[in-house]
Amino acid sequence: MCMYMRNRDKNGFIGIIFVIILALLVHAFDGKGKNDGGDELVSGKVTRVLDGDTYDLLLSDNTTIRIRMDGIDAPETGMPYSRVATDLLKELTQDQIVRVSLSNKDQYGRVVSYSWLSDGRELSREMIRAGLAWHYKQYNSDKELAALEIEAQEAKRGLWVDKKPLAPWDVRSWRRQGMNTREIYEKYGQ
Repeated sequence: MCMYMRNRDKNGFIGIIFVIILALLVHAFDGKGKNDGGDELVSGKVTRVLDGDTYDLLLSDNTTIRIRMDGIDAPETGMPYSRVATDLLKELTQDQIVRVSLSNKDQYGRVVSYSWLSDGRELSREMIRAGLAWHYKQYNSDKELAALEIEAQEAKRGLWVDKKPLAPWDVRSWRRQGMNTREIYEKYGQ
C-alpha cells in the first residue's frame, strides 16, 4: 500500500508539473494571459516611440495599440529633456518584447498600463529612476514611483538638474490657453 501511494503521489506531482509547464508554454506562445488582478495581459514589439511616456505596440495578431505608460508624465515635445526621454524609451524598448495589461484606457483610446520588459524591468520606474519623467500623482498613488522620483531629485538626475523644472501638465495647460513653448519658458521658466 505504501509503495502504491508513493508512486501515485510521485505520478500526481509529475502530472502537475507537466500541466504547469504546458500552461506556461501556451501562455508564452500566444502572447496573452491574465495577471493576478484578472486583467488581460498582452505582449508585443514596440514599433514606434512617440515620446517619453507613449509608444505603439504591435501584437501577434498584427494589430497595433497605443500605450500611455501608467504613473508617469514625461516632458512634452519642445520641453527640456523631451528628446532625451524619448531616446531613453527607444533605447529601453529596442528589440524587446513588452508586456502590458489591457484593463485601462484613457479618453484618447490609449491603453494606460505599466509596461514590463522580458527581464522584469518596468518602464515607468526606469524613466523616473533616470530622472526623465515625473510621478503623475494626480492619477497614480504608487509609493515606489514616488520614492524613485525623490531619489532622482536628490541625485539631480535628468530633468532634476534644473532647480524647478516645469511640469508637463502645467505646460499643456498653458498651451491650451494659447501660449507657445517659447512664451511659456520666458514667463515661467527659470
